[in-house]
Amino acid sequence: MHTIVPLTLITFLTMAAPGFSQDQRVEINPFFGYTASDGVTVAPIAIEGEVYDAVNAKSGAAFGVSFGVFVTENVEVGFLWGRQESKFEAEGTTTTEFADMPINNYHGLFIYNFGDEGAGARPFVFGGLGATTYSPGDVNGVSVDSESKLSSTWGGGVKVYPNPGFGISVMARFTPTYIKSDPAGYWCGFYGCYVVGDAQYSNQFEISGGLSLRV
Repeated sequence: MHTIVPLTLITFLTMAAPGFSQDQRVEINPFFGYTASDGVTVAPIAIEGEVYDAVNAKSGAAFGVSFGVFVTENVEVGFLWGRQESKFEAEGTTTTEFADMPINNYHGLFIYNFGDEGAGARPFVFGGLGATTYSPGDVNGVSVDSESKLSSTWGGGVKVYPNPGFGISVMARFTPTYIKSDPAGYWCGFYGCYVVGDAQYSNQFEISGGLSLRV
């Protein structure tokens, strides 16, 4: 995490540097919404007479902010931080919430805006790469460290501008986070046989709205 986030931010800011020299606009987008999320399966674990075979991130409210630098009339590069209020939940013979678990996303972004710069409404799409950090509280009195995993983020929406410097936006965002791989059989070739992994992702799907400020 300490490597991924700074390197991602530096990379995208370096890409954006020509935009600053050309006096292009910077856009700041605070947003608020709701995120539906899921988890992954695990080997069965017995806790206080119950058996659990899945761990989940519970859906909850979300907020955050992104910024982008226009390097052309339609293309932005930037960075997004988002936070989901969640709980660490285990599922099996029963479903139990064990702790609060805020989830933070950190992603460098590539954004494409459709239409002209002065249009009153501009649809947009984006993709990004970075990390997702899970920060559970104490679980049954045991302190659990935060953990960061590689993730991407994808989405789109529309920005509506009542005036050139101020707008409102709505967007949908999908963030798959790689958690682990389980053995899923073997693949054999000329050089021998290898274990094939079945990747498991914890997914977040967010619907949000907010402001679009041009500075």
